[in-house]
Amino acid sequence: MDSLVDRPPLEETTALLEATLDATDDALLVVDLNRRVIRSNRHFVDMSGMSHDEIAAGGLDAVVHRLTEQVENPDALAAMAQDHTIDPPRQVDVLRFRDGRVFERHVAPLRFGSRIIGRVESFRDVTDPVRTAQSLDEHRAFLEQAQAVAHVGSWVAELDGSGRLTWSAETYRIFGVPAGGFAGAADAFYELVHPDDREALRAARAASLEGDKPYDIEHRIVRTDGSVRWVHECASIVRDRSGRPLRMIGTVQDITERRQLEDQLRQAQKMEAIGRLAGGIAHDLNNALTAMAGYAELALGELTVEHVARADVEEIRRAAERAGSVTRQLLAFSRKQLLEPREFDVNETVTSIGRLLSRLLGPDVRVETQPTEQTLRVIGDPGQIEQALINLAVNARDAMPAGGQLTMTTALETIDDEFARAHVPIVAGTYAVVSVTDTGHGMSRETQARIFEPFFTTKEAGKGTGLGLSMVYGTMKQIGGFIFAESQLGRGTTFRLFFPPVAARPATAAAPARDERPHGHETLLIVEDEAAVRNLVASALRNDGYTMLLASSAEDALVIAESRRGPIDLLLTDAIMPGKSGMELAAIMVERYAGLRVIIMSGYTDETLPVDNGERVTLLQKPFTPRELRRRIRETLDS
Repeated sequence: MDSLVDRPPLEETTALLEATLDATDDALLVVDLNRRVIRSNRHFVDMSGMSHDEIAAGGLDAVVHRLTEQVENPDALAAMAQDHTIDPPRQVDVLRFRDGRVFERHVAPLRFGSRIIGRVESFRDVTDPVRTAQSLDEHRAFLEQAQAVAHVGSWVAELDGSGRLTWSAETYRIFGVPAGGFAGAADAFYELVHPDDREALRAARAASLEGDKPYDIEHRIVRTDGSVRWVHECASIVRDRSGRPLRMIGTVQDITERRQLEDQLRQAQKMEAIGRLAGGIAHDLNNALTAMAGYAELALGELTVEHVARADVEEIRRAAERAGSVTRQLLAFSRKQLLEPREFDVNETVTSIGRLLSRLLGPDVRVETQPTEQTLRVIGDPGQIEQALINLAVNARDAMPAGGQLTMTTALETIDDEFARAHVPIVAGTYAVVSVTDTGHGMSRETQARIFEPFFTTKEAGKGTGLGLSMVYGTMKQIGGFIFAESQLGRGTTFRLFFPPVAARPATAAAPARDERPHGHETLLIVEDEAAVRNLVASALRNDGYTMLLASSAEDALVIAESRRGPIDLLLTDAIMPGKSGMELAAIMVERYAGLRVIIMSGYTDETLPVDNGERVTLLQKPFTPRELRRRIRETLDS
């Protein structure tokens, strides 16, 4: 044991202890049982802003009072001022100074042997760690807010074999899982993936881990409420220096609305392509059917009732007429019909059709019309619109084999951008709307996606052509309108027709009926690029007294007209031909020759007759018969 002589002097020991106190990184305060401050180190002086003498003279109460004026949370110092216990419990408080500094206060008893002779207050500067933690919290909050705004969540999957998976708050919202409701494991995640997409997802993950492909996939999820949503996930893999994968860090975004818009766009593009194909087919068929039906009628005019071939020729004519109705529906779908549009009140059309449908659909179908009190004037071909409503009604009747109710309503509606985004390609605005609602068996989503395709039908073989709804679709598209179907299995169907409305204008008086005069003396300029149709027209009119000028193109017709010395009373032209179209020819001829009448033979065209054409331009729809041709020529010349 060392002797007293070997011990260092008391002054040296005291200096050594004080140097030790000053060397520590904490601010220290030593208080005796009488609340006097025995020692304070240099860091406490720096922290408190008081000198050693001020600290020693004032005692603990003065220190607490001084610090209370500097900190934002003086309650944390209350224990220093009020704790008079001999053996205070160990405790930790946090002092936040007004200048931004943050200190942890640790309290411990000071013992000398078994006796407690005071206590030690240590104050540790934790400003930087606290600020770092606050910054991290702020960045985390900013990130979560940004993810919520962008609807993009994030996730981290550990690849250490544990299967741990952590989600951000937005990921929880995307998957429809309440906070804390996810088990945090890969298996739990796959339970939320649509069963049909799980294998594709696992294959994409495996390919990404092997380094062959990036992890970038769209798939479906099934939320806890049973709804199915589409999400897009992409991720990158964090690897160690040896290339071993450590974790996957990825994002997830709900793309359900985008997928719906893409599906609608693809459907619109498919319908457009089918329409072009249908229009081209109908164009060629119409010319052939016009010749077939026309020559059949001319032949019947030469055959006696008793002739053995008469019945066969009549059957040919009827077959051509039936085929002609199919081509008209194809043209309506492809929006290639030449319409005679005018302004009309769609309320009147719905009311008149309602009376007709009550007799047409049978006694087991109740028909109710509910037109709005507002005048709903639109531009279109009234006959085509009536036929469209009849097609919808007949379709509804077939959906109610045991009877039911058909309701037709009209309204003036203003649709917003949200509705427009969900019903591509309509745009926001005001529309005159006709709704046709039935109480039938409804349609599945798969059926609704195809109902406007030509020749698509859910009826039994021989009970439908599949052209009714496609014709309605084409009619609405051609006049700049839209049609949408809303249906659920077992809950009926509603078709909504959207018409661009127009301001009302004074109605014009209808032209008086004219007596048919099959013969004439006028000069006709006949323009048709299809030789069979051109020859049919010449044959049909050869005994009617007309002077006929025949041309195979618009260019030939203009040459003939310029070389003609006498007047030309009527231009009979096909609507579309190589080179200048019949519409262009008609515009030139009407401008050059006052009083010229025009008949457009329409089988396929992208154009419509002008709304305000008076009575100078009229329409003859292909296929037509010689009888219809003669009647239309006489009506046009006599108008």
